[in-house]
Amino acid sequence: MLGFLLLCFLAAVTEATYIKYKDPKQPLGARIRDLMSRMTLAEKIGQMTQIERAVATPDVMKQFFIGSVLSGGGSVPAPKATAETWVNMVNGLQKGALSTRLGIPMIYGIDAVHGHNNVYKATIFPHNVGLGVTRQVDPALVKKIGDATALEVRATGIPYVFAPCIAVCRDPRWGRCYESYSEDHKIVQAMTEIIPGLQGDLPANSKKGVPFVAGKKKVAACAKHYVGDGGTTKGINENNTVINLNGLLSIHMPAYYNSISKGVATVMVSYSSWNGKKMHANHELVTGFLKNKLKFRGFVISDWEGIDRITAPPHANYSYSVQAGVSAGIDMVMVPNNYKEFIDDLTDQVKKNIIPMSRIDDAVKRILRVKFVMGLFDSPLADTSLVNQLGSQEHRELAREAVRKSLVLLKNGEAADKPLLPLPKKASKILVAGSHADNLGYQCGGWTITWQGLGGNDLTAGSTILHAVSNTVDPTTQVVFNENPDANFVKSNKFSYAIVVVGEQPYAETYGDSLNLTISEPGLSTITNVCGAVKCVVVVISGRPVVIQPYLAQIDALVAAWLPGTEGQGVADVLFGDYGFTGKLARTWFKTVDQLPMNVGDPHYDPLFPFGFGLTTKPTKGN
Repeated sequence: MLGFLLLCFLAAVTEATYIKYKDPKQPLGARIRDLMSRMTLAEKIGQMTQIERAVATPDVMKQFFIGSVLSGGGSVPAPKATAETWVNMVNGLQKGALSTRLGIPMIYGIDAVHGHNNVYKATIFPHNVGLGVTRQVDPALVKKIGDATALEVRATGIPYVFAPCIAVCRDPRWGRCYESYSEDHKIVQAMTEIIPGLQGDLPANSKKGVPFVAGKKKVAACAKHYVGDGGTTKGINENNTVINLNGLLSIHMPAYYNSISKGVATVMVSYSSWNGKKMHANHELVTGFLKNKLKFRGFVISDWEGIDRITAPPHANYSYSVQAGVSAGIDMVMVPNNYKEFIDDLTDQVKKNIIPMSRIDDAVKRILRVKFVMGLFDSPLADTSLVNQLGSQEHRELAREAVRKSLVLLKNGEAADKPLLPLPKKASKILVAGSHADNLGYQCGGWTITWQGLGGNDLTAGSTILHAVSNTVDPTTQVVFNENPDANFVKSNKFSYAIVVVGEQPYAETYGDSLNLTISEPGLSTITNVCGAVKCVVVVISGRPVVIQPYLAQIDALVAAWLPGTEGQGVADVLFGDYGFTGKLARTWFKTVDQLPMNVGDPHYDPLFPFGFGLTTKPTKGN
């Protein structure tokens, strides 16, 4: 009898504590509805708030019901932090979120835009400008890169990345052009295949627009920046894209169709304006088009201080910014620092019926949908089971392959029957020169370890082009490195040939906006001094086409290497013929900046190297 009573008691307790939204067997919609029916306004607005790691503590998470935390560019728990340090930091904040009344897990996001680029010793893949080149040879490559990136991000306990950037860069003067795969929307559309790499393949019976993330080895992705970020006047960052609706829909919108049909979890709004209207305040495009017409069911997130920038100057009228941004259809606001002000203003506006409760409920439903779909409620805490994935040899090999396939050979000898490349591995003495030959930071570019990127070789683990060359040539070949030799040095040394590696220094966003697009000094004098005296191949490390026409006559062979990342060995693999050149330009290479903007199909199209151009070489055996 006692046993029976005990069973009855246990059954009653279980019945009393059964909470539908915590039951993974319940359908998604039922879990969302059950949880939302329990939430207060403060808990709902907390879900809509994303704050920076630097201002986040477990207490802040608990007190304000914070729904999301991010690392901005270069925001790390400690310099050169290990994967374990990252996991512990994320879990510490997560435990704060889980200690709230309803225990809603937070989602931690980070810019992993060419690999897990904020993290020491992660694999740094080529930036998107280089990956766009690979589309004809190996369209599946970006999916593999997405898969590898997801594993490295999860290795640090993070489940959400602000990638891919599906901008269609129409003017290389834009400082974010290297984050764009191509000037041609069709290539950008093909490159959305990185999304199933990051998130997992969409199940066959999925409803269009519903987000999908396949468990603990995958991450939620983010298509950005909606919409027209790559079309601004003169390529000025965050500026105004002047184009009619047909142009917007036919050039800048198509990759969003692909992203949504592949189940992308989130979409980030662009700082830029369309015909003078800030995208962060554009209800017609964010709610009317993206949510209602395209049936996007994930959540829409602002950019960093994106609502602040609705006004000029930014933050001039924050309550207006909150009203305009949330009313436009933004679900989660990347505040990221002044979260109390955001929460207070939004709370006040809901209480005064300036923003209807239905708008808050739409936002929260979308955020919870992503969190439920990706399994955050069922396993909110990260573990260290994937730490060996960070910078793994397998991922470095994949990055090296991506480097090989992203190189474009623009010139090879003065005549087709006298090619300079592939270079012989066996030579008495060769010169390697240039500011970018032995500089890992320069070859990685912006968004690497820090937001703007760094120079030097100690920022992370990897291989410079000089190191790769020394590694590849015959042991009897003497390799001489001189960063900026004078002409006498070159002439007096009787080199068999020279490899000159020059280009742009790292930059990100507005700091990269440029009206002249020149190679950083002393790059041009290095080209002149070296190529005037010996057979030379010039390798350009840059985030976009740069001015090269005036120097082309003295250059024997020219290679566009873009921003290849940590695996410099991929450059040497192709220079010395272990693999052939296969890449084709995914961007037009202009003659002079006065021609810009100039894209394939334009009536005034007169490029130095046209879109789709790229010489090829065959691999050589036993060279």
